[in-house]
Amino acid sequence: MNNPDRALLGSGLLIPVWLLLGVSLTSLGYPGYSHLDQAMSQLGATGAPTHAYSAWVNNFPLGLLFALFALGVARRFAGSRLALFSAALILLHGLASFATGLFACDEGCTPAQPSISQHIHNAAGLVMFLSLTLASALWCFLGKRLLCSPVFVGFSGLCLVLAIATVAMMGKAMADGHGFGLYQRLNYGVSVVWVAALAWAALRGNQTQSAALLQR
Repeated sequence: MNNPDRALLGSGLLIPVWLLLGVSLTSLGYPGYSHLDQAMSQLGATGAPTHAYSAWVNNFPLGLLFALFALGVARRFAGSRLALFSAALILLHGLASFATGLFACDEGCTPAQPSISQHIHNAAGLVMFLSLTLASALWCFLGKRLLCSPVFVGFSGLCLVLAIATVAMMGKAMADGHGFGLYQRLNYGVSVVWVAALAWAALRGNQTQSAALLQR
């Protein structure tokens, strides 16, 4: 694996770090913002004090990192159609991240009469969830065959279960009016940690293969 390909895969390792720092730093410009109760999208919502720059700190850079990582996955596992499909799903997630930044949600993100921008934002958010959830499901089958890692297979399965469970918790929290922000962060956190784990496994797997060849 050459250095550009390693850099592409390495972008996946940056994603959870960028998400954590980006949301944390952006929230400092939003007085009274609650990570427990408020959605991350509210940082970029119309009328929010952080509206002007939230997407530039969070949505757009993350979208780019996902696109670069998707390219890395496609190049690393070019011989597998399912792996290429997973790379396409990761790319789709990145494009949806751009869309959620371009089309901000309305003030408060839960208006009685949503604007077109709110509808597009919601649809893009759904695509973000479905794309990474399906990608992790695919690697429940690909992990052993392409990475020779039963551990990664199990980890992908765990992340899949947690992603679905936290979505259910998000729905309940929205109805209760408390805790939505917490469960949304857990949900997306599980997904981006899975991405970082795939990046690490892909990089490490190549190193293991290279070492085995040198020993022959």
